[in-house]
Amino acid sequence: MFRDGYIIKNFDHQGKQRERQRFLNPVLPGFYPDPSICRAGEDYYLVCSSFCYFPGLPIFHSRDLVHWNQIGYGITRKEQIDLSGLQHYEGLYAATIRFFEGTFYIVNTRVSNGIEGAQSCRNNFIITAQNPEGPWSDPIWIEGADGIDPSLYFEDGSLWYIGNYENPKGIYAGGGHTGIYLQQLDPETYQFAGERHILWDGEKTYSRALEAPHIYKHADHYYLMAAEGGTSLYHSIVMARSRTLEGPYEPCPRNPVVSHRGFSPVHEITCTGHGDLIRTQNDEWWMVLLGVRPYRGANYNLGRETFLVPVCWEEDGWLRIDNETASVRTTERFPELEEKLFFSDKAADTFESESLSLEWNMLRQECTDFYTVMPEERKLRLYLQPAGLMECTTPSFLGKRQRHFRFQAGTCMEFSGQEWEEAGMALVQSNEHFITFTCRDAGAKNILSLKITADREERTAEEILIDTTIENKVYLWVIGTEKGYYFAWGTEEKKRNVLSTTIEPEILSTQRADGFTGAFVGIYATSNGRASENHADYLWFSYQEIL
Repeated sequence: MFRDGYIIKNFDHQGKQRERQRFLNPVLPGFYPDPSICRAGEDYYLVCSSFCYFPGLPIFHSRDLVHWNQIGYGITRKEQIDLSGLQHYEGLYAATIRFFEGTFYIVNTRVSNGIEGAQSCRNNFIITAQNPEGPWSDPIWIEGADGIDPSLYFEDGSLWYIGNYENPKGIYAGGGHTGIYLQQLDPETYQFAGERHILWDGEKTYSRALEAPHIYKHADHYYLMAAEGGTSLYHSIVMARSRTLEGPYEPCPRNPVVSHRGFSPVHEITCTGHGDLIRTQNDEWWMVLLGVRPYRGANYNLGRETFLVPVCWEEDGWLRIDNETASVRTTERFPELEEKLFFSDKAADTFESESLSLEWNMLRQECTDFYTVMPEERKLRLYLQPAGLMECTTPSFLGKRQRHFRFQAGTCMEFSGQEWEEAGMALVQSNEHFITFTCRDAGAKNILSLKITADREERTAEEILIDTTIENKVYLWVIGTEKGYYFAWGTEEKKRNVLSTTIEPEILSTQRADGFTGAFVGIYATSNGRASENHADYLWFSYQEIL
């Protein structure tokens, strides 16, 4: 049942909403930060940042803003973007998705700091598609586009680029990006074609880390919305408005319009900010934004997640969250839209298709040489490589996001190798913070090894000798809770032997790893620096929430 059952988190249904029906936040649990949203008719599309994971820029579809189904990625080919050599906090930052006259647009930033072979740059680009499922075009790089987290605005056939910039005068030492600018783009070449307009001078407002700017037209004003304060506990959303697109813009007197910075660091939702607005076909306004759900000590392993809140326009024309607490909550009223849910995938991947499901990711550059899906034999073959998870390359790792505080993941693996070769499972927060749970050969028996890497220092948490089967088959499981990660193994699926070691969850906390990503759990193999032609076969992999 654990391996073959379906998790029906969603199912197809359309009908009139019940009075005051409510939904649970986040609407996208797990590492899905920096959401941006657009509408095409009655369909909604959302994109999130992905940093050093490939494929990049996951794209989702919804009809009701609450239930989301992943339909593809913006970056699916190594020819589009070079992600090689990147650290875990580099790669594809926040994107903006827009729909205009039959075409979908994504504007995004590739960030690297020149570490371990990556060329230092913060380059912004546009990709387009006629179908949001893809294929998406190769990037068009925008010469002279400063900053990160750009946006696009369309009006009267004109295309405008909205970006941020570092403090050019060096007067205000608030840190980070302190200003927002607007500049027209040529709609054919996507290059700058006009004067640059400064919309927000952060020196005047003492703004810190002004990012993720968007412009919306409402009533007789243009509204500029941006994230401010950095993406941690001081995170917020601020607004300004103008009667003309180019400005001048006046800040909202009640800024920030969204923030949990006044709440406790262990409040149920913190770090709220980086939002995007959407107007429904029923004339409701909603905001998608990121937040985190901390556990003990304000740690969070799931990363920054996507939340949904209703918003409204006050009599004085300024925006506010439209609920009783004026804050982002774990439960919220349902939009005035017909509910549309989706069948989920199986609780387990049994590798019966020729390609992996969309939830799977690898690290950095696209590489299909280290794995083969074998649908006729119903298994995935993972080839060992010399590289390990600490190296900024593409190791033999395939993972899914940890999307729940309490979860169970498992696999059945067939593997026989040399004493320096190992294969099994891994939980990854970064190339400096991860856990491996692997098998290696020890003659008549195998060694089952549980290792922790924190701050680039590896230590063995537990090792035991286990019997081997004729097929060299072993079952591995990990259970995660707010109190720790627990590990078990067996030579039969229904007989589990629990290791004595419990690993504290803070090892995989974003706070401790000091980055922008969340934890992944998946399969992993390495030959630890030696050349190898060996492989490990995985017969299934399962992940499900523990209720």
